[in-house]
Amino acid sequence: MMRGRSDGAQKKRLWTFVGIGTVLVVFLYMYFGSKSGGESALEYGSRSLRKLGSSYLGGDDNSDLSSRQEEKFGLEDGDGGIVPKSFPVCDDRHSELIPCLDRHLIYQMRLKLDLSLMEHYERHCPLPERRYNCLIPPPPGYKVPIKWPRSRDEVWKLNIPHTHLANEKSDQNWMVVKGEKIVFPGGGTHFHYGADKYIALIANMLNFTNNNLNDEGRIRTVFDVGCGVASFGGYLLSSDIIAMSLAPNDVHQNQIQFALERGIPAYLGVLGTKRLPYPSRSFEFSHCSRCRIDWLQRDGILLLELDRVLRPGGYFAYSSPEAYAQDEEDLRIWREMSTLVERMCWRIAAKKNQTVIWQKPLNNDCYMERPPGTQPPLCRSDNDPDAVWGVNMEACITPYSEHDHKVSGSGLAPWPARLSSPPPRLADFGYSNEMFEKDTDTWRERVDHYWSLLSSKISSDTLRNIMDMKANLGSFAASLKDKNVWVMNVVPKDGPNTLKIVYDRGLIGTTHDWCEAFSTYPRTYDLLHAWTVFSDAEKKGCSGEDLLLEIDRILRPTGFVIIRDKQHIIEFIKKHLSALHWEAVASTDSTSDPEQDNDEVVFVVQKKLWLTSGSIRDTE
Repeated sequence: MMRGRSDGAQKKRLWTFVGIGTVLVVFLYMYFGSKSGGESALEYGSRSLRKLGSSYLGGDDNSDLSSRQEEKFGLEDGDGGIVPKSFPVCDDRHSELIPCLDRHLIYQMRLKLDLSLMEHYERHCPLPERRYNCLIPPPPGYKVPIKWPRSRDEVWKLNIPHTHLANEKSDQNWMVVKGEKIVFPGGGTHFHYGADKYIALIANMLNFTNNNLNDEGRIRTVFDVGCGVASFGGYLLSSDIIAMSLAPNDVHQNQIQFALERGIPAYLGVLGTKRLPYPSRSFEFSHCSRCRIDWLQRDGILLLELDRVLRPGGYFAYSSPEAYAQDEEDLRIWREMSTLVERMCWRIAAKKNQTVIWQKPLNNDCYMERPPGTQPPLCRSDNDPDAVWGVNMEACITPYSEHDHKVSGSGLAPWPARLSSPPPRLADFGYSNEMFEKDTDTWRERVDHYWSLLSSKISSDTLRNIMDMKANLGSFAASLKDKNVWVMNVVPKDGPNTLKIVYDRGLIGTTHDWCEAFSTYPRTYDLLHAWTVFSDAEKKGCSGEDLLLEIDRILRPTGFVIIRDKQHIIEFIKKHLSALHWEAVASTDSTSDPEQDNDEVVFVVQKKLWLTSGSIRDTE
């Protein structure tokens, strides 16, 4: 009996302790929870949030996945209609997150990819329920980037704190660490002594006037595959040539990030299994300098993809050991590659030392004269050479259109006249020359209005990297010709495929689906222009919140977004300004902008420079 009473007393005391503990936990939760619950997710400094948006970003649980709600467009009910929204800040280790090119995602999803075909470097996007819903923080000590043109030659080391390329490529003059900066001497794997001398050599090989590769305006758009840190493209700009510099997120992980930080046009991509996101006949010149691509694989499919995007009479400059080395393996590769390009109707335009330059035919005559059964075959007539988004490459030759065949070329004016000259491919869309000219004039007036709204915030060197998220005919970018900027013209994948008009004007761009993340590093653009991009996303049922977070990821701190859209879209964006740490700069409607559609509003915002507690400590 005594034992029983003792056990009962112990149980009574145990329940008393449990009760007291429960009360204490509830008190602490209410006290500290109430203090932190009202704070913005972007409150930074000593108490910066480190919570992750989902387990995709490395969180320990899936609570955010189950509770995450898709944000709808339009206003929520509430006093005044403006409802603050909070976003957590992603963990510091995700400061360079590229959601659709994330190796951790590939691992977590257990995707079965063929590494030999570079499928692991192609786009693999997270499902909506696994997307991050947090703001990407800048790295510790981040500074506003150095301005162009100085940025071509130097960047802040802390903005891209990766120096392994400087060590790995020290003998090739890719980049050199000097104090708090990374300096770019202009070298490359094949041109240790400078891209400028190498470019002049190529022009000399082709007998171009004054050793200028632009050939009096006939060469304007260039494709540099396996570009490294894009010094080749950077040094072409002074010759009025713009290059699309392409490289994957491979062992040289940050090469494209360095290129964009320098203010040089560049894009993350790979020659793998999918077509490049560019229409047919986009480039006058392509270049590969020891780009480590096996051009002979799969019946030459990668070389045939390069052929697809080259214009009639376009060049391919190939600097590689196969072009000059005498060992047995290099000689074998050279023989097989020479045979392949001969069957593709390419001819050697020049060959000197370590570089060979092939030229594509001007018309279809050579293709028609090939013996029956010659490989590679011509593509089927129902194969649309301009369909690129998610389309597999094919090992076939893309013949020219009837127009290009008849004129033996693209029929484009030399640069800069081609920027304002209606290109022949306008007819593919049923557009008249008058419609083209009207579009050009309209956007010129709109851009003038934009710059008047920005005038108090920018100087001549404030902006460098600009993205037009819905480029249409490229007239927004054309209106910026006299400014020291370049524009990535994005044409949505489910609208009119007008990207070929953009390229025919001597501009560059890519295809994209704005329901997914863009193939670029965080903090790579100074200004984004979003003309009805949010309305389009709304129609497709895509998340407006995801789109805002993606824009914030792409945008540099202190950068700008110009939104041109309907009033309810603008109200939707306004209620997120505080959480995004953006501030309104200007807003106009059709009464103050004569070129504005009646239902469109222009809203200009700026992204503030904010730092996490770790960044502040390092800066101090």
